Amino acid sequence: MERLGQAVGAENVKTAPEDLAVYAFDAYSDGKPPSAVVIPSQTREVSAVVKIARALGEPVIARGAGTGLCGGAVSIQGGGVVISFARMHRMLELDVPNRRARVQPGIVNLHLSQQVAASKLFYAPDPASQRSSTIGGNIATNAGGPHCLSYGTTVNHVLALEVVDERGEVFTTDIDDAGYDLTAALVGSEGTLGIVASAWVRLLRMPESTRVWLAAFPSIESASEAVSAIVGAGIVPTALEMMDAVIVKAVEAAFAAGYPTDAAAVLLIENAGFEDEMNACEAAIERLALANGALSWRAARTQAERDALWAGRKGAVGAIGRIAPNYYTQDVTVPRSALPKALRAVEVAARENDLVVGNVFHAGDGNLHPLLVYDKRDRRQVAAVLSTGNAILNAAIDLGGTISGEHGIGYEKRDAMTRVYSAQDLAAMARVRDVFDPEHALNPEKIFPAGTRCVEVAPPQ
Repeated sequence: MERLGQAVGAENVKTAPEDLAVYAFDAYSDGKPPSAVVIPSQTREVSAVVKIARALGEPVIARGAGTGLCGGAVSIQGGGVVISFARMHRMLELDVPNRRARVQPGIVNLHLSQQVAASKLFYAPDPASQRSSTIGGNIATNAGGPHCLSYGTTVNHVLALEVVDERGEVFTTDIDDAGYDLTAALVGSEGTLGIVASAWVRLLRMPESTRVWLAAFPSIESASEAVSAIVGAGIVPTALEMMDAVIVKAVEAAFAAGYPTDAAAVLLIENAGFEDEMNACEAAIERLALANGALSWRAARTQAERDALWAGRKGAVGAIGRIAPNYYTQDVTVPRSALPKALRAVEVAARENDLVVGNVFHAGDGNLHPLLVYDKRDRRQVAAVLSTGNAILNAAIDLGGTISGEHGIGYEKRDAMTRVYSAQDLAAMARVRDVFDPEHALNPEKIFPAGTRCVEVAPPQ
């Protein structure tokens, strides 16, 4: 490990057991301690670290803030070199005329928008973890967030990448390059194809006007029907979020955000655009909400009210701590029309396993995030959570959905990939990985089920 210290400074290499233990888990679960943690400050140091790790026969795992929910940034078998981007957290360039910025991977999502706000710009992808998650991690998992309904996910906002490959060599990609779109291929690859050292990202102009509304419903079913009616009418708000009674009560106890605690479900709706369009938009959405059983409709009239409602939504996961010491978040996506059936499946699975579940999710695009609350000191509850999570996953697939909306596959869901992809599909994907990383030295044991290799691709007939 002396060579690593020479590359980045001895103070930026962690090998003490108590330091390594911190990197043995992410927001999903425990893994095992790596052999070393290295904290570089620039691309050339990342390159040097990868070369040294490969010479030592150690795999390399890139890590942002550790907020991932699928075990994507931990060493599964133990060992390996974790590259933490905690010191690579700067905006390197701001190009206001072309509305783009070049950033290091460790910059916190929210900090980017704050740094460009003076130029009347913002970065659109906004996962609930945006106060702590980093752009590098967002790129790795193709993160979304409440506003992806209108603005799209991370892949729609990454323009170019600087990448360190498995040999430690640096290459760049650009969406304007001729040929295959390698930029898009790298987004969502969870650090298995290369390590992002910097990225050009798209920035958007702040809208002229932003309105936020809150509709309360007597049931999750009626709220789901309202969602389908709104989108079916050709209205695509910038955000369309749903919370059930369990989440609303926890949020109100924690934040006093202004949510009605007597509702079975609420829709938080935001639209942004030109001021002269907003009144008509509000009237149309309110009419559809009331036609589908809304008990009440409220408009947030001030910035403070809007901020409070959003603070409650984005603080929902933390508020769950008032109910139980631990939670497990499932991340599945179903067609909007299947939302009522999917939510009933969530309720049934939780009830059969005697668990409390709270639902908070991106209703506009059918991306569910049921929160199963439990105490991990109780083995029965741990087993119940695993059983419930699997039941929810299978129900989503059966309803025509998929196993991840925005949190990635990581280690947790890799075996479930066989439920949505054939062996040939997986082998074709593995061939791509083998081109970029033939030794599987970058973030091993992630995404693919054990044993998936490109040699399984059937020869052409």
